[in-house]
This record gives sequence, C-alpha cells and structure tokens, in this order.
Amino acid sequence: MTTTESGLPQLRGGLFLSDGGLETTLVFQRGIPLPHFAAFVLLGDPTGRQVLAEYFKPYLALAARTPGAGFVLETPTWRANADWGAKLGFDAAGLAAVNRDAATFVRQLQKTWAPRIEGEVVTAGVIGPRGDGYVAEEPGSIDEAARYHQPQAEALREGGVEMLIAVTMTGSAEACGVARAAAAVGLPCVVSFTLETDGRLPSGETLGEAIVRVDGDGHPPAYFQLNCAHPSHFENVLADGAAWRERIRGLRANASTKSHAELDASTAIDSGDPEDLGRRYLRLRAPLSRLNVLGGCCGTDERHLRAIARAWTSG
Repeated sequence: MTTTESGLPQLRGGLFLSDGGLETTLVFQRGIPLPHFAAFVLLGDPTGRQVLAEYFKPYLALAARTPGAGFVLETPTWRANADWGAKLGFDAAGLAAVNRDAATFVRQLQKTWAPRIEGEVVTAGVIGPRGDGYVAEEPGSIDEAARYHQPQAEALREGGVEMLIAVTMTGSAEACGVARAAAAVGLPCVVSFTLETDGRLPSGETLGEAIVRVDGDGHPPAYFQLNCAHPSHFENVLADGAAWRERIRGLRANASTKSHAELDASTAIDSGDPEDLGRRYLRLRAPLSRLNVLGGCCGTDERHLRAIARAWTSG
C-alpha cells in the first residue's frame, strides 16, 4: 500500500499494532549477541535475516487475528547512523546500503503479511538518536542535527519506506533536526520521545515543552509517540488537560518500571507484568484521546502485545 493524499493511515483512526522490544528480545531471550545493541547487523547474512523475520512473525500474526487492526512495521535501524555505524565498521556507503536493505526487508514482510491483515500495513524507517538514547546529548544546533540524520533519512526513503520515525529522542533539538531531515526527503515523520521516571525528557524538558517546540519549528511531525518508559513514569504528566496531548498517537512502553540507569546496568531482562501493562495502556485512552498505535519497547515481547491488544479491544 501507499499513503494517500489524506496522509498516513494511522491519522484516520483505527487500531494499529507494532512489535515489542526487538533488541532486548534477541539479546536476553534468544541469546543473540548484538554489538552496541545494533540489530541491523543481522541483515548481513541469510541466517540473521531469518532471525529477524521470525522475530516479527508473532506480532504480525497477532495483527492478523485482531479484527480491523493495522500494523506499523519498523526497520531494525535504530543504530544505523554515522556514529554508531563507525563503531561497527561501517562507512557512509555501507550504512546507506544497510538502511536501503532494511527498508527492502520490511517491504518484503509487508508484501507477505498485508493480505492477511484487515487494516493497512505501513512501513516505517527508524532513525535513532546520535547518542546513547538514555542520556541527553543535545546537538550543537537543530541544523547540525538535520545534516547529521539526513543521509539515513535519504537511504531509508530510497529503500521505499512510507514514513520515518525518530525513536528514543532525548531532547527536542535533535527531534527537530530529524523532522527537518524528513521534510527534506519528502517523507512524513513521527517523533517518539523517551521519558525519565519523573515524566520529563532526559534533557530536562517537560513533555509538553518538547512537543510544542518541535511542532513550532516549521516541520511538524504527523504525530508524536512515547517509547522506552513505563506508563507509571508519565501518567501524572498527562493529567493537566493540555492541548498538546492530542498530538500523541503512539505508545511503545517498557515492560519494567525501572529507571533508564537501572535498565542500563541490568544483566537480565525485566519483563514486568504483561496483563498490568495492558490495563495501563487502556487507562491512557482517557488522557490520550487519539492514541491508536500500540507497541512495546525494552523487555516486551508477544505476551505483552497480546495483553495490550486484548485490553484495548475489550475495553
């Protein structure tokens, strides 16, 4: 499918599911080493590609069993930018090839699964933070961030994704840069912020401040998303009735209530309580009236997505 003149299918409402914690599932549950938590390295050989395909299978099958649901199918390219790529031995040309290949990979999955899923399947190119993702490392300027992220945005577009998503953004400046890069390559963009246990971004900004700043930079995203935080970390900041809450359509929460620092130091996965997580997603319907894109992040797997989908469709 392709996006229509009315924009991304998610903007027209209806439930869209996604996957869970890709990297934590592969590392902690399946014992697959990922250098620097980079899943894109698996695209380099047939065995790795099969691992990725098998990872996505239960999530796509869940969408196929959920009446009316669509699916947002994201590339495994969270670490496929220049700084992380250099640590993994990839030059600019190699990274561009990897990002194009990742886009081709999810498009192939889309082709296989779209006939089985009642809603639309949308391919999304993932752009991760230049830094760690748990620590605020703001760029020198928004223009600098845009220049940095544009090569990855271009490669993902060339590979054929229908949208870009800036995942685990720790501050508004880098998010603005990715939004500018997306506009430059002509793709709709989603910005996904991560939050600390106090509901603020690692940069210290409030969620509302960050959303308003990105929206006001001239290239507003299609919508915003939250990821890599447990709902208990941010439920309180959604209670003030502010208009910016209507810009949030996506949620990919952590399974664990632990802080980023605690998760970073963990040597074992914390899967939390899938049923409780599902109930917490449902409770967020009230403050987030447009929330309709549901996935998971660190520590989540198909159990959590089943619980989320079950709570959402029965609530």
